Amino acid sequence: MSIPHKPFVLLLLLSLLLLMHLFFSSTPSSPRTTAVATSTAAIRMRPGFRSYDDYIKRQLNKTLDPRLRRLWATRDWDRKVRVFARFFADLAAEGLVSNFSAALCVGARMGQEVAALRSIGVVGAVGMDLAPAPPLVVAGDFHAQPFPDDSFDFEFSNVFDHALYPERFAAEVERTLRPGGVAVLHVAVHRRGDKYSANDLLGGVDGLLGLFKRSDLVRVRKVDGFGLDTEVVLRKKKKNSHK
Repeated sequence: MSIPHKPFVLLLLLSLLLLMHLFFSSTPSSPRTTAVATSTAAIRMRPGFRSYDDYIKRQLNKTLDPRLRRLWATRDWDRKVRVFARFFADLAAEGLVSNFSAALCVGARMGQEVAALRSIGVVGAVGMDLAPAPPLVVAGDFHAQPFPDDSFDFEFSNVFDHALYPERFAAEVERTLRPGGVAVLHVAVHRRGDKYSANDLLGGVDGLLGLFKRSDLVRVRKVDGFGLDTEVVLRKKKKNSHK
């Protein structure tokens, strides 16, 4: 009986180990289980989404629910428009949005936020959601906004918790904001989002702020915004900024 030479066996084992290393290192980590962490806080991704198509279907289950759409367009409409208008009036008083702003509401559903902006004089306001709601809301995915670079002076969203890829959400806001433009996010820090949420902020807004690499923090304050408790205001850096 012949015995294989030791160098051949060793070479075979090393080859197998190399193949295993290449396989596992090239397999991307799932965004459903990877936390985006900073020194003091993190964004925890929720499990349960088998694919991006599965995620989109679940979001559309809520957005296209006939009962909810009737509620958003009727009894819920005036109440939300009034509350959003108060938030936006405060921002206008601080000079963060004006009547001349090109404004986008990200994840606007039926468009209450858009109607609120228009009610205080921001006539160049439009909304975006997976399902359009003409004439206030056009179709679009916040992971890949359907707008050119530097399109808006102001962007508002209260659906950050619905982002399956938070880093893409932030990058798209920064891409479509003009230099010096303002982004306002309403998020849940001390409350848990609904069953359609894809992520949760842990311990604070640091994990969120770490995603906005081209923006400076203006301020953070507490709000009472339909289950969301914190307002984050950011300003996109100007192109000649060296900060």
